[in-house]
Amino acid sequence: MLKPNLSITIGDVTLNNPIITASGTFGFGREYGEYIDLNQLGGIAVKGLTLEPRLGNKTPRIAETPSGILNSVGLENPGVKAFIKNEIPFLTQYDSKIIANIAGSTVDDYLKMVEILNDTLVDLFEINLSCPNVREGCLAFGSSKDGVYRVTKAIKEIAKKPIIIKLTPNVTDITSIALGAQEGGADAISLINTITGMKIDIKTKKPVLHNNTGGLSGPCIRPIAVRMVHQVYQTVDIPIIGMGGITNLEDALEFFIAGASAVMIGTYHFMDPYVSEKVTIDLLKYLVDNNISDIKQLIGSLILHE
Repeated sequence: MLKPNLSITIGDVTLNNPIITASGTFGFGREYGEYIDLNQLGGIAVKGLTLEPRLGNKTPRIAETPSGILNSVGLENPGVKAFIKNEIPFLTQYDSKIIANIAGSTVDDYLKMVEILNDTLVDLFEINLSCPNVREGCLAFGSSKDGVYRVTKAIKEIAKKPIIIKLTPNVTDITSIALGAQEGGADAISLINTITGMKIDIKTKKPVLHNNTGGLSGPCIRPIAVRMVHQVYQTVDIPIIGMGGITNLEDALEFFIAGASAVMIGTYHFMDPYVSEKVTIDLLKYLVDNNISDIKQLIGSLILHE
């Protein structure tokens, strides 16, 4: 058979394949580029960006847990202007799409960053709606349908690139939140972000993380992520990017079958820097071996028990 079609489209942007590196685990691609061919990736979601440089939270801010890690890094990053100057020229050497992950404390923060990035060579915006919303009582934007709708609509009105809304799993009804993103004009949804957790030092009786709590990621959250992708697939009509504990092809296939058009691989890069490249190669082989001509044939192919 001919080479299977791995491409997927978000808005008016087409990715060569559906394997993307998740924000916060791949930096800006430089370190991993010493190990793998970045051209193999469908996209690189860069480290979360803020208007101004951030030092992040005090240490310790990483703690290992069974089948995962807790992190409270606190969006340490050089700021959006340094990203434009120092990182975009490096990333544009490669075929993989550049996805700017944008984080803010207010709607104005998001809008200012989108305006700054609009005329750069970034391909897509991933809007992280899991950050504190200072003006509204330090709640996450992503915790209510109305909050997600309002910030998505405001960004969509000025964005010159397709927007992906990244959702938090720390909500009661993920489908309602996803609908808010779609109704606000999102081109795609990415989920799930980390699950809030805590680890305690039994000797000191204090939390291991200086921030007390952190975001849990890794294989331990994968079944929750797959379930949420399936639920959202039943609800929205826009593409879904699934993530949460992917370590190999089999894990990625679960997300595709549940309804994801693409997947993001994150935490496992710390165990195996080659994992994204391996999954890309293995996915192509799987499609050939199973006589599947297009990745879209897999998306949402889940057969539920009666």
